Amino acid sequence: MTLTPTKFIWFNGEFVPWEEAKVHVLTHTLHYGMGVFEGIRCYKTERGPAVFRLKDHIERLHNSARMVGMKIPYGIEELIEAVKETIRRNQIEECYIRPIAFYGYGVMGLNPAGAPVNVAIVVWPWGTYLGEEGLKRGVRVKISPWRRIHPLILPPQAKVVANYANSILAKVDALSSGYDEAILLNLDGKIAEGPGENVFMVKDGVLCTPPVSSGALIGITRDSIIRIARDEGIPFEERELTVDDLLGADEAFFTGTAAEVTPIREVDGKPIGAGVRGPITERLQRIYFDTVRGRNSKYLEWLDFVS
Repeated sequence: MTLTPTKFIWFNGEFVPWEEAKVHVLTHTLHYGMGVFEGIRCYKTERGPAVFRLKDHIERLHNSARMVGMKIPYGIEELIEAVKETIRRNQIEECYIRPIAFYGYGVMGLNPAGAPVNVAIVVWPWGTYLGEEGLKRGVRVKISPWRRIHPLILPPQAKVVANYANSILAKVDALSSGYDEAILLNLDGKIAEGPGENVFMVKDGVLCTPPVSSGALIGITRDSIIRIARDEGIPFEERELTVDDLLGADEAFFTGTAAEVTPIREVDGKPIGAGVRGPITERLQRIYFDTVRGRNSKYLEWLDFVS
């Protein structure tokens, strides 16, 4: 999606104009990929802009950094307030939020020691990642020929910049093949996740998703849907899933900050269930959107109101 610039970017504790938020061409992370980031959404509600599960996202940013030995020079509460102030400064009611911590200019070579850790927070308007039509009708998905990175190669539980080269390969392959999105398998041939989404399926009324040991990120939207499903009395299982399991499912969908809750109607040209958004998917999707827009008082603790 094309970026729509906003006015200010929070960069190392200061607000700078969008067009002036620049880094040196020898920025360490640009060359070696060792940075960590988050994707967060702010939604318009009747009480003003509200960020969904902000603290959980910022904690995960810090956890990702710890997993790769990076020390972020700003605490969790500092970054939470910085996110809110960035939204206020840009006078935006609904946006995507990208906090990123990366090694800056100062050293070259694989050892990042001596390079400063830079932190930026960017907000911009961003619509539905897989399309408004995809939310209603579902998306067409391809099983990727690329396998998900193994935990002994790179840590899939950390949102590391380098990990997403794997995702890009899968995404571009799916698009070039005429599909909307991909699903990656792990080295054992079990379903891991999408390029930027967790995968769920429904069979005989039971909601299932792969365990994180399959190579799936501990998604915050994933966690939200699991909690909502349990609260709704929907049977839930976390278990390894095969492609055959998915093809035999009654329903399937993606979850993620960008994808939100997007039905999967087809995999490798084969319809999932009736080939339309299923009733459990629709139910969870409705509750999720009511939640993020402040219309569901049951989950108000997940919202950080900006004003």
